This record gives sequence, structure tokens and C-alpha cells, in this order.
Amino acid sequence: MHESRNLDIMKIGITIGDINGIGPEIIIKALSDARILTQFTPVIYASYKLLTHHKSLIKDCAIQFHSVQSAKSALPGKINIVTCTDDDAPINIGKPTAEGGTQAMKSLDKALEEIKANLIDAIVTAPIHKFAMQSAKFPFPGHTEYFTTNDSAKESIMLMVSDNLRVGLVTNHIPIEKVATTITKEKIIEKIKILNKSLVEDFGIGRPTIAILGLNPHASDDGVIGNEEEKIIRPAIIEAKKQGFMVTGPHPADGFFGNGLWQKTDAVLAMYHDQGLIPFKSIAFGGGTNVTCGLSFVRTSPDHGTAFDIAGQDQASPLSMLQALYQAIDIARNRKEYHESRANALVRRERQSAGIHE
Repeated sequence: MHESRNLDIMKIGITIGDINGIGPEIIIKALSDARILTQFTPVIYASYKLLTHHKSLIKDCAIQFHSVQSAKSALPGKINIVTCTDDDAPINIGKPTAEGGTQAMKSLDKALEEIKANLIDAIVTAPIHKFAMQSAKFPFPGHTEYFTTNDSAKESIMLMVSDNLRVGLVTNHIPIEKVATTITKEKIIEKIKILNKSLVEDFGIGRPTIAILGLNPHASDDGVIGNEEEKIIRPAIIEAKKQGFMVTGPHPADGFFGNGLWQKTDAVLAMYHDQGLIPFKSIAFGGGTNVTCGLSFVRTSPDHGTAFDIAGQDQASPLSMLQALYQAIDIARNRKEYHESRANALVRRERQSAGIHE
């Protein structure tokens, strides 16, 4: 049974990511300014020994950790650690290992368990390494698929967010050769619905506009270069419009971003990973956030990977991690306010129907 929680001071769960990458470093750096502890209560899923080791690699880092059994015992004003990884796990900075994947997986599993128990208000994930995770028998291509499956969500959207740009994906971590056969009219419509719902509830946009990208060069030039636009994407857009969604397209991806048209819409829906993430990271790299839309809980992450090449060298920037933390807080609050507003409106309508006037 979920316990009732006060969202004024939220508890934000933070997964450790790959213990050999920059995840622990950017978490520690993001929490180094004591003022941040007045805005939320961090709960890190790792081990005291692991974090102490990574803290020792950061110059003039004086933060202190507080060990707790679960997020239920987490104290405001403290950097809380729920021990769920192994103290004796070998650390090989800058190298993907099966053990690194195993510890990242343990962190994820514990955070998922606690958010399902309503002990934390959101999850922020530090980067994992796909090879290390697969070596640890992690059966998912990435975080998005892991959370979607374990939340029993029918679908979700990987949404990259910065101050003025939001890019969602129809397909996530699949080979390019499978993209065209994976995209269907029904899948695009479902993604539009999830994205629109998130824009309304998570970002507070009353009537969102969504730009849909084509798949082929020049969005196929009216069928000259492929036919997915005419057979799949355009029919999906027409149907979405009939259902009341504000959608445009299909837009040629290069011209859409090259001409700055992305600045005139609330979100962009790309057909595949690199089509959306290359322009996003060109525009907002290091200051963006990955949001998983469609889940029953809030999950965000930085917009970068494990960066093994600079791990353990005190060079990693915590900017994107900070953005992910603040984005998680904003979304959790927006959702709470949205659902409270809807509930209050329903009560008012029921009272009016019963002839009770305010």
C-alpha cells in the first residue's frame, strides 16, 4: 500500500550508473553545494564505500554521506545512501566490466522497488554502459526499456529536453535496418498521444503543438525517395488531427532543424534515435535532460553517457545531472498540480450536479 507523501520537500532517488564511469563523480559534484539540500532530499542507491572512493578523486570535496536502510528513513538536509551495491565490488575506472554492470543493475532495481512503494518522488539515473550491462545479463537495450517493462507500461517515449527544445523518438535503441519495419501508423499515433499527455501534465502546456519528422531524405519528396511518409507517417498525422491533436508534418529533418523551425513548436517527434539526438545534442549538449514519458512515475537522466575517457580525472561537468534533478522536481510538481486541479474540478461538477452551490 502506498503511503501518503508531502511533495513540498521531495525525495529524489538517484541511481549510481556504471561505477567505472563518470556517474558517481557527477552525482557528488551536483550535490556538493549545500544549498541544493534545501530544495530536495537526495537518496543515492549505491554503497558508502563506493561513494567515498569516488569522492576521494575529486579535489577539495568535503561533502558527507548519511547511510539509511531505505528512503523512508532519509533525512532532509543530508545526502542519504541506501546501500544496495557491494562494498567489495572491484572498481576499474574507465573500463566497462560485467561487475560494473551488475552494480548499476542493483542500484536500478532498488530505486524501482522504492518508487513503486512511493518512498521517493522521482528517479534520476546516472549513465550506464550498454556493453557492461549486457555482460551482467541485463536484458534491456537501455534505461527506457527497463523502466517501461517494469512499470507494465504499454508504450513510453524517450524525450530529450532542454530549455527551448524537446525531441521525442518513435523508435529508441534499435539498429537502423529495423527502423522502417518497426514504424507503423498505430505506433506513431500512440507516441503522439503519450507525448501530448506528457506535454500537458508534465510541462504544463495547455494546447501542445508537435512537429512530426519524416523518415527518408527530404521526407521522401512525395514518394520519390521511399514511401513510408505517404503510406505510414502522413496517414498517422491525419488520424491524429482527427483525434484533436495539434500535429504538423512530415517535415524533412535536415531542413526542419537547419531553418530553426523547431523553435516554433512545443515538441518534435523523430522517427529514430540519431535523427532526433544528433540535432538535439548539437543544440543543447551538456545542458539537456532525458525524460521517460508514459511511466506512472517520473524518471529523468543526464543527456550524456559514461565518458570512460575522462572518468576518475575530476573533469566531468555536473551540469546535465543538475538539470536532470531539477527537471525531475519540476515534472513531479507539475503532475501533482495537474491531477489536483482535475480532481478539484470533478468535485465542483459533482456538487453543481447535485444542486450544491459554492
